[in-house]
Amino acid sequence: MADITASMVKELREKSGAGMMDCKKALNETGGNMDEAIEYLRKNGLAKAVKKASRIAAEGICRIASEGDTVAAVVEVNSETDFVAKNEKFQTFVEKVAQQALKSGAKDMDAFLAEPWIEDPSKTVNDALVEQVATIGEKLSIRRFERVEAANGLVTSYVHGGGRIGVLIEAETANKTDAVKEALKNVAMQVAAMSPQYIASEDISAEELDKIREITVDSALNDPATLPKPILQKLLDKAVADKLWSEEDLMAYEEQKTNKFLFNFLSDAAKAALSGLAMAAKDSYLADKIFSGLVDGRISKQLKEICLMDQVYVRAEDGKQSVKAYLASVDKDLKIVKMIRYEVGEGMEKKNEDFAAEVAAQIGG
Repeated sequence: MADITASMVKELREKSGAGMMDCKKALNETGGNMDEAIEYLRKNGLAKAVKKASRIAAEGICRIASEGDTVAAVVEVNSETDFVAKNEKFQTFVEKVAQQALKSGAKDMDAFLAEPWIEDPSKTVNDALVEQVATIGEKLSIRRFERVEAANGLVTSYVHGGGRIGVLIEAETANKTDAVKEALKNVAMQVAAMSPQYIASEDISAEELDKIREITVDSALNDPATLPKPILQKLLDKAVADKLWSEEDLMAYEEQKTNKFLFNFLSDAAKAALSGLAMAAKDSYLADKIFSGLVDGRISKQLKEICLMDQVYVRAEDGKQSVKAYLASVDKDLKIVKMIRYEVGEGMEKKNEDFAAEVAAQIGG
């Protein structure tokens, strides 16, 4: 068996991008044959991928590929660490995945992974992914992709934070001027920054609105300090009359009842008792015009936060102009019909890692 030198390991590492220990093992297994060692690394990629499948990959990047101003695709590809997300090989791979998505006709991830790889049709997308796992040495995952093609307008894209967020906006318009394109780019930046859930309030179903109202009602009743004064005072009077509080809370109330910071002097138990009273009388509050007005106001505020068209345009000179008004000022017929926002790792569990401990464990191993 040939002696495996440091220079051989270095050469194989530069050619394959694999980790140092993997390169050394590959050379040992192939008697120092460089070509066979590269093949060994490729073949063992699948085993590595299976071994790492249970690990959490919640870092990564988003990338966007486009074709003219009418077709674009966004992808999110995950890695285990932010260190790998900044790796040039990984970023190049994700860019190719975005190009794959741009040309893809797949409707789901299984179909996408089974497609011929854009770089080498003899492989599938999944084969290419497995090779990257072998090369980079971490679990990688193509989490999601979406392709948008505008039939009657434009598709605009924006990538923020080096790839932490990717946004696609499809708009209907017959006016493809630079001003319209700039406006759509500004709206894409708004979506990245403000994370709206809907384009307009009309897109929210009746069931979703009912849920928003239910949550708003319960949160208001469970936080009595924020209730209108007439309602709050009745709750306070009942708590005192029914002797629901401790002597200490009753004394604190008598001393501080005119203080606007009254709740700072009440115990958690006293506050919980008020919440319980409010929730017990929920049906009566629903018929109360003052309470209904409070709920309607809070819902309206929420809708302005979660609906793109109702949000205040972040670059509005008066600090009040809505996105809807801003777009109308550029082109009254301009209409946003689709909005996609990917943020790396959103909704995923992330593990806490002690990098120093991991390195020490590897050295010890």
